[in-house]
Amino acid sequence: MGSHRRPKQPSRARVTVLTATAAAAVALTSQAAHADPKPSKSEVKAKVEKLSHEAGDANEQYYGAKEKQQKLEKEVGALQDKVARGRQEVNALRNDLGSLAAAQYRSGGMDPSVQLFLSSNPDTFLDEASALDQLTAKQTETLGKIQEKQRVLAQERKEAQDKLGDLADVRKTLGEKKKKLQDKLAAAQRLLNTLTEAERAEMRQDQQRASRAAGDRTGLGNADSGNADSGNADLGNEAPASARGAAALNAAATQIGKPYRSGGTGPSSFDCSGLTQWAYAQANVSISRVTYTQVNDGAHIGRSALKPGDLVFFNNTSHVGLYAGNNTVLHAPYPGTSVRYESMNTMGSFQFGVRVG
Repeated sequence: MGSHRRPKQPSRARVTVLTATAAAAVALTSQAAHADPKPSKSEVKAKVEKLSHEAGDANEQYYGAKEKQQKLEKEVGALQDKVARGRQEVNALRNDLGSLAAAQYRSGGMDPSVQLFLSSNPDTFLDEASALDQLTAKQTETLGKIQEKQRVLAQERKEAQDKLGDLADVRKTLGEKKKKLQDKLAAAQRLLNTLTEAERAEMRQDQQRASRAAGDRTGLGNADSGNADSGNADLGNEAPASARGAAALNAAATQIGKPYRSGGTGPSSFDCSGLTQWAYAQANVSISRVTYTQVNDGAHIGRSALKPGDLVFFNNTSHVGLYAGNNTVLHAPYPGTSVRYESMNTMGSFQFGVRVG
């Protein structure tokens, strides 16, 4: 005879576990269905270029802060030297004052009327009294000098203290800029790591082709060789800004193919302002280190007035290159690239040119 007992119901705990497991499975399936697909090579390239441009901007800000730090360190050192010399001068004046006080004591230990009464030679006494008056005047003058030196010394100490405060602020900014630069470079590298080695090689070839194409359009040389003809013919049909501008441009052209490196000032690698500074140095012209100061190294000019050899600034003056003629710039673009020619139309927002005097 069959059993009429009802089947045993699953426990509440078991139902809860089963429900949770099912929910998790649904969630994982949903996430898998909606997971972002791996970015394409063109998407990675676009993102890497954007991050690299931003890294280039951060690089200029970092080295701008570093240059300011070095300037402040020199100013602080000079002020501290002045303070030390001031202290020595005050101490010397105090020693003089002590000597004067001793001389005054030796000459004026007795009431003048008694000295005159006892003196066997009144003329000698009057000469000594005159000398005592001179000592008193010298003492007053020395006291005045000490007071003035102490006032100047207090000002110099305050100025040095203020500069030290500025230096501490700049060092803090320097650390922040360096971190920003490193973060941008790391983010770009993470994106590149999503590509295969073959895809990365293809990206490098694309960049080399872009450099060659720009060079071919202007007749300014071959990017493959790492060298370019540096004669005046390299400037095409446009007259250079000056002989020095032409010399700087020709020098920069010999560096085509050299890699971009943050902080690079040549001759093996460059960042954007490192290249322009190096190029003008070859023309025996000294310009400052970073874009934010190079903007003041000559007269500002508009785009229509540009001539080969002029400095050209882009993207809120965070990037600089050398105008090469025919709407083309010779520059060190950003991390991961090399010195190359590039059309101004692809370089971002043009700010202005600077003609180095």
